[in-house]
This record gives sequence, C-alpha cells and structure tokens, in this order.
Amino acid sequence: MQVLCVSQHDSPPDAGLEVSAQVSVCVYGYRQSFASTPKGHHFRHVFPDDSSVLVVHSSAGALNASVGKADTNPSLARRSVSSLTSFPFANASHAYPIADATEMVVTWVTGHHISGKPCVEYGIDDLSMKAFGHSSRFADGGHEKRHIYVHRVVVKDLKPSQTYQYHCGSDDGWSAVYHFRAKTKGSHWSPRFAVFGDMGAANAQSVPRLEQDVRRGMYDAILHVGDIAYNLHSDNGKVGDAFMRLIEPIAAYVPYQVCPGNHEHKYNFSHYDHRFSMTDSRTGSLNNHFYSFNMGPAHFVSLSTEYYYYTDFGWDQIRRQYEWLVDDLRAANSPESRAERPWIITMAHKPLYCMTDDRSCSPIDSSDAFQRRRLRKGIKMQGSGKRKYGLEALFFKYGVDIQLYGHEHNYQRLFPVYDNHVLNGSTAHPYHNPKGPVVVITGSAGCDEHHAKFRKHVPDWSAFRSTDYGYTRMTVHNKTHVSLEQVSDDQKGKIIDRFVVVKDRHL
Repeated sequence: MQVLCVSQHDSPPDAGLEVSAQVSVCVYGYRQSFASTPKGHHFRHVFPDDSSVLVVHSSAGALNASVGKADTNPSLARRSVSSLTSFPFANASHAYPIADATEMVVTWVTGHHISGKPCVEYGIDDLSMKAFGHSSRFADGGHEKRHIYVHRVVVKDLKPSQTYQYHCGSDDGWSAVYHFRAKTKGSHWSPRFAVFGDMGAANAQSVPRLEQDVRRGMYDAILHVGDIAYNLHSDNGKVGDAFMRLIEPIAAYVPYQVCPGNHEHKYNFSHYDHRFSMTDSRTGSLNNHFYSFNMGPAHFVSLSTEYYYYTDFGWDQIRRQYEWLVDDLRAANSPESRAERPWIITMAHKPLYCMTDDRSCSPIDSSDAFQRRRLRKGIKMQGSGKRKYGLEALFFKYGVDIQLYGHEHNYQRLFPVYDNHVLNGSTAHPYHNPKGPVVVITGSAGCDEHHAKFRKHVPDWSAFRSTDYGYTRMTVHNKTHVSLEQVSDDQKGKIIDRFVVVKDRHL
C-alpha cells in the first residue's frame, strides 16, 4: 500500500465536510498535512488533483475519516485511499530464535521508492530507539505492471511481555504511532487467538468486531488460515492494498499469522509472498508457505495445502514441504518437546474433511464422499500408482492435537476423526482425551462469495455446523486444556458453539 509523508500543520482540518465513510486508516501515498489538537490528532489529505479532501481524526484510539466531495469529480469522494500498514509478527528473524521473545518483524508497503533505509523508531515511553531494515521492489503481474515497495525491519532487544510504541517510515515521512506487546517468554502462559479464513476486502463482515476485540486486548495473535482479500492481485494489486488497509487496525497491534489459500495462487503466490513476513522458528528463514512457531504451551505448524493443487511449476514443493513437516513434527513430538509444549496445532487452508454442498467438497479420484483424498492419502506417483506425501497419516503418527482450516464458507466442528472413523474420548465426553485429532473449519469471516450451504447427508464425524458469518476464538489455557468458541457476527457476537479439548497425555 502507499504511505503518506507527514508534515506539521498549524491549523485544524477544514470543517463542514460531508462524512462518506467511517474507517481506520493512516493515509500515505499523496501529500498530507498533520496537526495536533488537545483531543487527539488530525490528518488532512489533499488528493493530487486538489479536487477532494480526506480528513482523518484520531481520538482515544479511534480513527474516523471524512471525505469532502468535489464538484469537478464527485467520484473521488468514494475513492479508496492507500495507507501504511505495519505487521509486527511474533516470529523473529535470523538473529534470535523465536523462543527468546526479543524480536519483532515490522513490514509495510509504499507506492514509491523511499529515501534511505526503512526505519522503525520505538520504545517503552518514547521513540528513542531505532532499527533499520531493507526494502525490495515488487512488480504486480497485471496489465498495469504496478510496482510497490516492501519494507521489512527487525526490531531487536525487546523485553518479553513489554508493550512498545512504534512508528515506521523514513526521511520521506512517518506512520502514525502504534503499539505492540513483545511475546511472552516460555510456555507457562495462556495465549489467546482469533482464528478465521476466507476474509475479503469486500463483505468483510467480521472486521469491525475483530477490531473491537483487538482494542480490548483479547488476543495475542491472529491466525488467518488462507484466502486473503479476494484477491491480493485483483485490479492490479489494488484490492490487496485495500485489504491491507482494512486489517491495519488489527495487524499493526497484534501478530497476524497467515497461511496460503487458493485465492493467493495468482502469479505463483507472488503477492502473498511479498506482502507478509512469516519466519520459521527452527530455521530462522522467511517462508510464508510452511513454517512453525511456539506460543505458550503450544507448537504451531503452518503449511500449504495449495502445493497439492497448483503444480504448474512442478511437484518438488510437495516433497520439500513434506520432508520439512516430518522433521518439524518429529522434533515437536519428542518427549522433551512434549513436556515443554504438549499441544501440536496445525493451520492450513483446505480441510481434509468437509461437507459443504459444492464441488470443493466433492471427492477427488475416489468414491469416498466428503473428503479430499489427495490431501489425506497423498498424490499418485507415476509408474507405481502408489500415493505419497499424504497428510492425514503423518499428522496422526506424530500426534497432532488440533487442526485449523478455512476454505469452506461456514463453520464446522468435527468429532475426533482419523481415516473416516470417529475416535472420541468417550460417548459422553468426545473431546476428553480424544484418540484422534480435533478438526475445526472456520471460513466464514466474510467475503464476496458469501455463505456456503451444507450437504443434506450428515456424516458421523460432523458435530456442529453453522452458516453464520463469524470467527473462532481459541485459548491455550495450559498443558491440558484448550478452549474454542465460535462467534456469530450475524447474531451480534453471540457465542453459538463452545467446547474444551482436554488431554491428560499427548504421547
């Protein structure tokens, strides 16, 4: 997205502007003035042709935008203005392992080259500390061949659990001041998450409630399990810009962890690769497609199901990810690791089981219904006809406890299931020491493809279903208890499903 240079301005913004939108943005990309007031901050933005004015007022943490309509070009009054979005991620860079909780990656995008190195100024009580990073230019694959500039800065020497204020920019201008809390050290704490998939720039119904939750300090991280913006590449990347502006009031304050979905595949996932900064805790490398991280008593594994479907550039990525998964899960499942972090939780886009009434849940080269055989059993190898790189047996072998998915535009809670068999802990208490992984599908945050209906036949492994827009909250309380609940935005935040997974043993 594009960021706007900020300069001092002595007078408040013009009054009497007609309000056309209520948004949370920090404007960047054109020319703008800034003024402090006793009640907050005002940002006044004049479009390049001077035909429309945007005013953003900040007070008590809220940002409200007003657009003055211009007679010469009324359409500008509804124009989408680019902004700076920064992403403080919990996973660190090469210098320090993630367990140290001493680093944060801040990523932002501008529509033009900046002077000097990108910089983050930060501190506990002021902005006296500085960290510098690097910039890269990204060319969109659309017909306009738009260029954006991605800036990444690793903020180091953080004190675990400490809240820092920060802003990012360069000599060309600075963002508004945000804040983040450095990750808590160790495994003896209870991280809280919002989990959802399939949220677009249009019809993102869950965003206002998620933003409200973030302002209330309800989450330690966001898990967006694929299908982002609908689509990051659309309209020469401008839809991606709009989505990043949309989530800025969330992603600038808490880590926003992602995995790829099918809607990110355009131009070989290039927008997805450039706009996010996921770092693997074991290797320290940047890899948005498969990586792992630790939070509290849980080990999280993020992977790409899309490797199994988008093979225009070959099949080797399936093998590489699978071999990485084996190494990561083997290490996480060792007695030493399980003693420290007993929960293993995976996040990916396409679920291994689903019952949505559309082609996406139809069987793949199989007569078995309601499943994705390619993901579960693996891909057929030429010559032998045998399948390799299946995920279900791998997850079961290494004791994955909870699997989080999106893709289906609804909410589904499954009973513990493996190989189409229900493996409840007991009839009365299915999630107490379950004998198989617990699966949650949460793809109803809101997008322009709307709801997805269910098939009439309900399989044995289906426990709860809803087509309400909403998202999932998850808390890893301790080494034995994880709670999950589904928030219905259609029902004004009502909790429509709640359950607790209890495991007294994980090996």
